[in-house]
Amino acid sequence: MTRSVQALAYVRSSAVESSQAGPLLGLETAGGLTPRGAEPHPRFFSGFLTSAAIAARGLLAVADVASTRYYQRTLASSLDPVVTGNGDRLRFESFSGCCGVYARLDVLQEGLDGGRTDHGTTNVDVNNPLREALSRISGDDPLHLRVGPEELAVTTLDGPVVEKKVPLPDRWLRGFAEAQVVSAGFDLRAELSAAEAVRFLRSLPRSSGNASRGARWVVPAGKTLRPTTRPVPGAVCLPGPERLVALQRVLRHAIALRVYGPVGDGAATASAWEAVLPGMRLTLTLSPDAARGFSGEGGVLDALATDDAAADAELVSVLLAWEPRIDTADLAARSGLSVERVRAALTRLGTAGRVGYDLADAAYFHRELPYDADRAERHNPRLVAARQLAGSGAVVLDADMAAVTSGDHRYQVREKDGMLSCTCKWWADYQGRRGPCKHALAVRMVRRGALVAGGVR
Repeated sequence: MTRSVQALAYVRSSAVESSQAGPLLGLETAGGLTPRGAEPHPRFFSGFLTSAAIAARGLLAVADVASTRYYQRTLASSLDPVVTGNGDRLRFESFSGCCGVYARLDVLQEGLDGGRTDHGTTNVDVNNPLREALSRISGDDPLHLRVGPEELAVTTLDGPVVEKKVPLPDRWLRGFAEAQVVSAGFDLRAELSAAEAVRFLRSLPRSSGNASRGARWVVPAGKTLRPTTRPVPGAVCLPGPERLVALQRVLRHAIALRVYGPVGDGAATASAWEAVLPGMRLTLTLSPDAARGFSGEGGVLDALATDDAAADAELVSVLLAWEPRIDTADLAARSGLSVERVRAALTRLGTAGRVGYDLADAAYFHRELPYDADRAERHNPRLVAARQLAGSGAVVLDADMAAVTSGDHRYQVREKDGMLSCTCKWWADYQGRRGPCKHALAVRMVRRGALVAGGVR
């Protein structure tokens, strides 16, 4: 697994301190992108959280996911959560060390008071003393929140006071990308009241060891969810139910629990679980298996395989302005592209960490992850292998068939109704559920190249 080290430099450690306005939660920022360009310590908000205890527990839940491996647990290591200012809200995101759980806390406009929310994305420092302080916050009094350093005029910026160095595996980068693309295919499948949400979530197992393998399913039944032993029609996959443990942080404050997922075909799938809270939402998205991270799902590969999608994505990216909801029809009108091409471009931008997906709004939102997310594309093993096959003459096209020579083996790739199938073991095992194999990707690249060379776009 390719791994690098991400250096995060902060002016000081995040902390809860006393101030004239009461308790102050100061979240320190590292380098990030804003409409003004790259900034070493951007400032996104100074105001109040209207529901202090709930926000504190939501932030702890995001931090819990960032510091946890739910499968094959080892020593904890995490990247500090990412925060995005979208003008009318703050979004805090994290990803588990095992690449199987994505968490996001959206603090909405009604959860913020007394300050303007700026635009941009950066990391925020979450340290153990801060976690302890957040766990002690209680009561209904508003909490003063500052995201970013004090005014630069009174802050010493000669050098970082606090520096963290954390591992940044390529799998984490690809996982962030895949989780957004997978979520864009979800629909709302069930919504539980507060009481039913508490009852259901407290009935789930809370394993103290490795997360269990294999998927479970639940099916809407009246006002609740009923477990089922098989994927009956209408069932939602619940893979590794113990991975929802972070929701326990906010359970007693939940207004409702929303469940999202795709229409299933009997195979295990990813799903998302959203706790609706006063002025905010906490969402956990689970990979299809506790032993399988998002990084290998392959949902982004088709979007990465063609040069025209890259050009469309570059055009669309210029038009983005940190919107909390991206209007695809508006982007299509402004870019001159079809809505379908805009959606494909957004998928590609999602692979680079430049957009996320909000299930409650059923829309992408603009953010720029504060690390080299393009590396996830460059080091994707299936994509790299497919480009090598396409560039080495290993692909021979023949109408709707193609032959691909890989090593000592020769595979047949067939196209039917726009879908490519292959005679390789990957296709036999997954039937396209984890994206195309490297042979099908190579055929798509070569076929697209032949069309462009022939003047067809």
